[in-house]
Amino acid sequence: MKTKAVILDEKAIQRAITRIANEIIERNKGVEDLVLVGIKTRGVPFAQRLAKKILEIEGEKVPVLTLDITLYRDDLTEVNEEPVVNRKEIDQDVTDKIVVLVDDVIFTGRTVRAALDALVDMGRARKVQLAVLIDRGHRELPIRPDYVGKNVPTSKSEIVNVNFKEVDGLDLVVISTKR
Repeated sequence: MKTKAVILDEKAIQRAITRIANEIIERNKGVEDLVLVGIKTRGVPFAQRLAKKILEIEGEKVPVLTLDITLYRDDLTEVNEEPVVNRKEIDQDVTDKIVVLVDDVIFTGRTVRAALDALVDMGRARKVQLAVLIDRGHRELPIRPDYVGKNVPTSKSEIVNVNFKEVDGLDLVVISTKR
């Protein structure tokens, strides 16, 4: 892979997290009954960082759950055409909760669709919202995020790589191309 452009550095990621956390609080008029659900892998540290920022702002802790969608990532569609959802990861009830699904990148929308299917097994949420760090377009399903760190127009052949310290050892978002 060849890095084409740096989209967000560490400071820009922090600013996006602060802005999204404030938008979540504002849109929901606080954090009562709010649950953040991070889509594995990089949606989880993103959700944890949002929860930490919300705690700093509101002084209230928001639960963070992990949702595992295996063998598929929306920025690596060549891995598998259909996402496989591991529904055993979450055994908590989200009935009557405001659920914010959190992922690093939205591309085709198939990962989010699979996550929505998994949420149905967890109960009937009062409301489901979507927060993403990067929206790269090219939707194949009518899914639109409520909170976006940055919109990044890309070609279908490009790959958006989100790196978080918790997983990758650094905070950086880049566009890569195949050599």
